Amino acid sequence: VQLQAFGGGLVQAGGSLRLSCAASGRTVSVYGMGWFRQAPGKERQFVAVIRSSGAIYYADSVKGRFTISSNNAKNTVTLQMNSLKPEDTAVYYCALDSVISGYYYYSHQEYDYWGQGTQVTVSS
Repeated sequence: VQLQAFGGGLVQAGGSLRLSCAASGRTVSVYGMGWFRQAPGKERQFVAVIRSSGAIYYADSVKGRFTISSNNAKNTVTLQMNSLKPEDTAVYYCALDSVISGYYYYSHQEYDYWGQGTQVTVSS
C-alpha cells in the first residue's frame, strides 16, 4: 500500500491550506485514515483521524480550525487547515490503520502505512 500526500506549502499566519492523501496498491482493511505531524526536534504528533465507523477525532490544538474528511470509494483523506498558526509548521504525514493493534487512535503505533510527508510552513 502506498500513500501519496499533496498540498503542503508556505502560507502566512491566518491563511489556509488543504492537504490530500491517496492510498493505492493492494487492498487492505481500512479502520482509519488520518494525519500526524512532526516539527524539527519534536516527536510525531497526532492531528486528526477519521475512523471507518465515521467517528472523527482531532488534537485539541487544531479543533475548530482543521477539518478532516474522506472519500472511501477513492481511498482518499483530506485535511482542510484554516486559521493557520506558526506553531502548525511541521511535516505532515498521512497514515492508514489497517490492523487493530490495540493502541489508541492518537498513537502513531496504531498505524501501519505512512505517506512520505509534506511540508507545511506558516510564517508569522
